[in-house]
Amino acid sequence: MHKDSKRREALLYHAKPTPGKIKVVPTKKYATQRDLSLAYSPGVAEPCLEIAKDINNVYKYTAKGNLVAVISNGTAVLGLGDIGPEASKPVMEGKGLLFKIFADIDVFDIEVDTKDVDAFIETVKNIAPTFGGINLEDIKAPESFEIERRLVEELNIPVMHDDQHGTAIISSAALLNAVELAGKKMEEVKMVISGAGSAAIACANLYVSFGVKEENVVMFNSKGALRKDDPNISENQRRYATDKNFESLGDAMVGADVFVGLSTGDIVTPEMLLSMAENPIVFAMANPNPEIKYDVAIKTRKDIIMATGRSDHPNQVNNVLGFPYIFRGALDVRATKINEEMKKAAVVALAELAKESVPEQVNIAYGETKLIFGTDYIIPKPFDPRLIAKVPPAVARAAMESGVALNPITDWEKYEEELLERMGSDNKMVRLLTNRAKTDPKRIVFAEADQLDVLKAAQIVYEEGIGHPILLGRKEDILELKEEIGFDAEVPIFDPKTKEEDQRRMEYAEIYWKGRQRRGISLLDAQKWMRERNYFAAMMVNQGDADAMVSGYSRSYPSVVKPLMQLVGKAPGISLIASTNMMMTNRGPMFLSDTAINPNPSADDLAKIALMTEKTVRMFGMEPVIAMVSFSNFGSSNYESANKVREAVAYLHSYYPNLIVDGEIQTDFALNPEMLQKKFPFSKLAGKKVNTLIFPNLESANITYKLLKELYKVDSIGPIVMGMDKPVHIFQLGASVEEMVNMSAVAVVDAQEKSKRLKNFDVKLE
Repeated sequence: MHKDSKRREALLYHAKPTPGKIKVVPTKKYATQRDLSLAYSPGVAEPCLEIAKDINNVYKYTAKGNLVAVISNGTAVLGLGDIGPEASKPVMEGKGLLFKIFADIDVFDIEVDTKDVDAFIETVKNIAPTFGGINLEDIKAPESFEIERRLVEELNIPVMHDDQHGTAIISSAALLNAVELAGKKMEEVKMVISGAGSAAIACANLYVSFGVKEENVVMFNSKGALRKDDPNISENQRRYATDKNFESLGDAMVGADVFVGLSTGDIVTPEMLLSMAENPIVFAMANPNPEIKYDVAIKTRKDIIMATGRSDHPNQVNNVLGFPYIFRGALDVRATKINEEMKKAAVVALAELAKESVPEQVNIAYGETKLIFGTDYIIPKPFDPRLIAKVPPAVARAAMESGVALNPITDWEKYEEELLERMGSDNKMVRLLTNRAKTDPKRIVFAEADQLDVLKAAQIVYEEGIGHPILLGRKEDILELKEEIGFDAEVPIFDPKTKEEDQRRMEYAEIYWKGRQRRGISLLDAQKWMRERNYFAAMMVNQGDADAMVSGYSRSYPSVVKPLMQLVGKAPGISLIASTNMMMTNRGPMFLSDTAINPNPSADDLAKIALMTEKTVRMFGMEPVIAMVSFSNFGSSNYESANKVREAVAYLHSYYPNLIVDGEIQTDFALNPEMLQKKFPFSKLAGKKVNTLIFPNLESANITYKLLKELYKVDSIGPIVMGMDKPVHIFQLGASVEEMVNMSAVAVVDAQEKSKRLKNFDVKLE
């Protein structure tokens, strides 16, 4: 992407439609005067008086217990350095966003305009009553050490400088597992650390707490190895100073078992790597360029165990594996601090999680057949849904056992359920979807590429590595629009109507005609239709000139479906095409079928739609729990539309007994587990969380998904076409750029599945 275009996109992202990335929303009703009188005067006086009697009641009556302050003075912002408090605010808001989406923790970001340590500490202490925890961020060393030390001592809420401890915690988990896989012992490994800032010191300290010997650590700053006779190093650095003479980093790495990089890129050579001990452990964590490139390292040493800070290589050391879950556990037991025991508990929990069987959802997200503990998988993946239920309880237990928890947990099973429930509201599924697409990008035809928004979507698909776009439309228009939006990559552009495409168009027409000549299509008709982009695009996919296609932004759904049905057709054994929408609701992803194709499906059709939807849900790594919805509950009506749902369910129960499906059932009962369990305990859905709804007709499904989308701004992916022989998918008329990017990712994932020759199936009601 052109640098100016990337800059413009980043600025627009932060500026529009509302400046910033976080906002405050009410958690109580406020519709009536009665509500307002409770929220403020006079009703608000009652909780105030209760808190005045017992200060701990502040956790009962206010949001303090789930509120963290992300605080910085802007002196060490990312790789930007000392840019000031105002300039650091976008980063602090971003950190707040991560707290929310990974652990459901609310955040106020606070930027403090002082470099004076005492003034900074005093400011934080004065505002601390507002918060349940303090996350210090982007404060330069050595001041950061003093600020954190004093705040931990002087406040009675959790305080952590994530820049220091985040990388330390994640890399320690990786180190424990790497040392085990290398067949070595922590107390025996010889370690070289490149970097001597706050993160490096914190890493070394935590490694030592897990058994690494101080005398076996050699630490380098930009001037060379830290030496005991150097009066200019700090007290924190002096712990790792040596009296040995090392002429260079390469000199120190001879015979070393572990290299930890927290410095700058490309400073380690293959020769230095070859000089290390057997089964070397290399954590090259400089970003964006590691100390040695991953590909170079694994080519140089076949026995290497390597981690980086990058998401495109195995073993990413990513702080998001730590801070959200550490604060979650600390807040939930009202810990007075985050102590060493809690940090170490997080390390052990992460290390152990990497050894457990990986959920299929994670395998799918990363395009793996099966992630297994080993040299390429020593720490969990950031998208692993088990993190929320694994790390916070470990941290909470450590807080209780070390005596810093004021609100101990007694029912751990209930606590785990609460943690999992917190994760229903984010867009994790979109991240999983796009991440999976990136593992094996496919060629996608964008049939309306001379539409600005479609071209923007294609640009994002290309730049994010989701797929390889093929653009259809007037070449002059597309080139002009590409220049306008800074899409300067060389991607294929075809205009089916030009002489340039005569040969390809005629070949496609001949193939199309031969397939349809006994169904009223003449060769002349075929040649004419091949001038139309949707026909041309479909033939590209049919003939293997592309892997998938997307269309529909500027044309009605039926007009796009027709050529696809004629040219692509149904998958072998399939007699029905259907569609589903994945809705990103506050209870998690929900699949709604059929939202676009079948106006009034029969009982036979409904069973087929349910089975195809089940397959699609599994494609996203989820276990389908399917409610066949109606206005009726289990035989309460004999109306025709209720009867057909009941008949479809009866068939599915008979022939697919392991499928979790039931009905006919009203939507409120399907979505309310307590009501369902109480009223219909016999149902296969009782005690389960429904994530898939099959509607009795097109009207109800289409209306429902569009109501959710417009009234509650629920993000939608779809309609996802099910049952086609090739990966062809249709945008909603006027879809947003984001929706088109998501649908493109669906098309890529569909192509990945079909390339494995996983065929759909059909059913026939007896």
